[in-house]
Amino acid sequence: MRFIDLARNRFSERHFDARPVEEEKLNLILEAGRIAPTGCNYQPQVVYVIKSEAAMEKAKSTGASLCGCPVALLVCYDRDVAWHNPGDRCYENYCVGEQDASIVAASMMFQAEELGVHSLWIRGFDSRDVVEAFDLPENHVPVMMLALGYPGEKSHPAHLHAKRKPLAETVREL
Repeated sequence: MRFIDLARNRFSERHFDARPVEEEKLNLILEAGRIAPTGCNYQPQVVYVIKSEAAMEKAKSTGASLCGCPVALLVCYDRDVAWHNPGDRCYENYCVGEQDASIVAASMMFQAEELGVHSLWIRGFDSRDVVEAFDLPENHVPVMMLALGYPGEKSHPAHLHAKRKPLAETVREL
């Protein structure tokens, strides 16, 4: 499948079935994140795999809506490793960690889709709750969770999934 078709067809899954994601597929998904580009190639990403019942309960306690997925990835960045731009005049010592973690997550999301594994990008949680629930180091900043799994019987794209603004409204030539 062409990438544009894969990107067009991918949607946020909110109805996972309980079938586990095979280790080989999970490892390919994680590898896609490992090789994703990052600022100055500092690779500040830290990806936590959430699979056990206890870990899933901790994730749910943070307010993250996992929609019954069998595995989730908590994508963080290490603020001590991420590249900072000391020359940015708008944002003092601008940190690209959140962008790096987002690129990593997007790479994993699209790799999952290619493998037939659906995903849900989750950011409906308080970062402090996640740090405390999982006892993360203070320098690991939670950016998002990526729920992974196979579609359940009620699987369908959200009603606004295909509604996109035309390029003329979102792209400007300078």
